[in-house]
Amino acid sequence: MIPPRLARFLERVGPLYIGGAFEEAAGGERIEVLDPSTAEPIAQVARGGPEDAARAVRAARRALEGAWGRTSPDERGRLLFRLAEAIEAHAEELAALEALNVGKPIGEARMADVPLAAQHFRYFAGWPTKLTGEVLPVSLPGRHHVFTRREPVGVVAAITPWNFPLLIASWKLAPALAAGNAVVLKPSELTPLSALYLAELVEEVGFPAGAVNVVPGRGEDVGRALVADPGVDKVSFTGSVEVGQAILRQAAETMKRVTLELGGKSPNIVFEDADLERALKGSLFAAFFNQGEICAAGSRLFVPRKAAAEITERLVEEAKRIRLGPALAPGTQMGPLVSRSHLERVRAYIELGQKEGAELLVGGGPAPEAGPGFFLRPTIFRAEDRHAISREEVFGPVLAVLAFDDLEEVVRRANDTPYGLAAGIWTRDLSRALRVAEALGAGTVWVNGYYLLDAAGAWGGFRASGLGREMGRYALEHYTEVKTVWLNLG
Repeated sequence: MIPPRLARFLERVGPLYIGGAFEEAAGGERIEVLDPSTAEPIAQVARGGPEDAARAVRAARRALEGAWGRTSPDERGRLLFRLAEAIEAHAEELAALEALNVGKPIGEARMADVPLAAQHFRYFAGWPTKLTGEVLPVSLPGRHHVFTRREPVGVVAAITPWNFPLLIASWKLAPALAAGNAVVLKPSELTPLSALYLAELVEEVGFPAGAVNVVPGRGEDVGRALVADPGVDKVSFTGSVEVGQAILRQAAETMKRVTLELGGKSPNIVFEDADLERALKGSLFAAFFNQGEICAAGSRLFVPRKAAAEITERLVEEAKRIRLGPALAPGTQMGPLVSRSHLERVRAYIELGQKEGAELLVGGGPAPEAGPGFFLRPTIFRAEDRHAISREEVFGPVLAVLAFDDLEEVVRRANDTPYGLAAGIWTRDLSRALRVAEALGAGTVWVNGYYLLDAAGAWGGFRASGLGREMGRYALEHYTEVKTVWLNLG
């Protein structure tokens, strides 16, 4: 059941949020937003375009030159604290909204998306008063006092994906605002609702007009316009490798700062001495959390050849027990995929896996008993490295199980990918865990766990998985410029 406050929000949602005001798009167009559990419309929001993107950039610039730029570090921290508290006060509405719009089980949104979003704003609320420079001991002849300042980059375009709309918005907004930047947030046109709800909370807690702007719209319209706009100083993007590459090329024309968090094909390695019960549960979680619609999904599961038959059999039996259903239903363990087109894309990968000779062990088809939406059964293949489902990012509930013989071999195979976002290791041997963690080419390595995240940790990938880092103090380096000031003392 939709909470009453959320129902009222769905009745009024629609306008863009630009310069502290909710306004219709310049072109007057709307985007129909669907509930993936039912395939039915739940709201219509303004479809932003290039003119709206330009207005938002101008509003952000005015904020920097006006009230937001004059806001003290202490007050920036207070506003971020208030926003964290507002998110927690509206936690049930936000969790239901993420379930309704994205298709993720509401229990997962309550457990992860909403509390982690609040945690990010609270963590970064402590940073504005601690962004200091330093005095430099220069050796130039004469008397000089030389010091550095950390200053905001300026106007930030934050372009977020559809799979974690609230959480990933917090990854970008919190450090950008802590450093004193103004932000134009472009959520996915598929899942814009929580970003617009967040805009209402931004307004409620008292951020100066233009410090945060929210412009839903298609990437080819709003996203491209933001990247091209000379008034944007930095782009922070989370999404596909192909779009990330296009952003990087376009941003080069105006020499924008760019951070990218892109795709992955993460290896998850179970060694023979692992706690098998824990490893099996963790591996299913790694593959099927958020319907597998996650860039760090443990979609390549490496298991010891001697135990491969037993492990695979147990995985299949557990996958059969996963309860599919509407995202708002209390007992749902896995919801629908986000859209019909994405469901078709994932099913095409399943068909390709079978065509290439991978053995389909469970799943692969629709689940009509779960509802009329975009449901797909959790799918497990016995596969080989050469198969597309073992090499390409499927972004759905599809797990490839791969047998290995020894440590050196599995590390080599795990690293045989253009990606490098995350990896998992399951072992009781601490020495082995540390050696393998060092050898794996991934930005994050989890040992005896998966999806362990905290606002203080760094998040980002190697190689095609991206540039730069989100979260922690590492994110702040991408939202500030270092200025050196020389005083000639004569």
